[in-house]
Amino acid sequence: MTHRIENFFLHGPAGRIECMLKHPPGGDDAAAAAVVCHPHPLFGGTMHNKVVHTTAEAISAAGLPVLRFNFRGVGGSDGAHDAGKGEQDDLRVLLDHLAGRYPGRPLLVAGYSFGAYVGLRVGCADRRAAALIGIGAPVSLVNFGFLQDCAKPLALVQGDADPYGPLGLVMTLAAMLPHGARVLAVRGAEHNFAGHLDELAARVTEAIPPELRSSRPSGPHPV
Repeated sequence: MTHRIENFFLHGPAGRIECMLKHPPGGDDAAAAAVVCHPHPLFGGTMHNKVVHTTAEAISAAGLPVLRFNFRGVGGSDGAHDAGKGEQDDLRVLLDHLAGRYPGRPLLVAGYSFGAYVGLRVGCADRRAAALIGIGAPVSLVNFGFLQDCAKPLALVQGDADPYGPLGLVMTLAAMLPHGARVLAVRGAEHNFAGHLDELAARVTEAIPPELRSSRPSGPHPV
């Protein structure tokens, strides 16, 4: 049994949004569905980024359908970069789609770098998001204070050599959150996790709450 890849466009507030949905083998009877947000578009971020791909593959291997997409102005998506504001609206369209496609099932929201900011910001406020994963959160560049009000299960996967999100700052942030957060370090990894993608995949897998995983994990299947 193999995975199935579906490419399509959704209508968003800035026009069409380019999407790629990877279905688990054996149909879409998974316990949950997931979306992964890509890094900063002005620095080359797309849904095909290696960290995004690795994250999506780890989530897919846990048996979840996983949706990648391009923010406005990236790839085949319409519009122009909006400094994280309009991108939050883009993500809400994706969550609407997943909620309609998998009614009643919880959603996992993950994101890398800029995508971590957008994903956590939207996911914290959306009742359909049951768990959140932030990867390479740029806490020294962007204010993540909004997490103070976040009651969702939250995991932060961080390279311990990340100059944009020093591990010490991430751990301090997690310790200050009323509802807490798991910090999963990738030893020796910088912001782009170069040379550490296997370790990243292992940490992402660890970050997925057990109740959201399929009872029939599907193993790695590269796109």
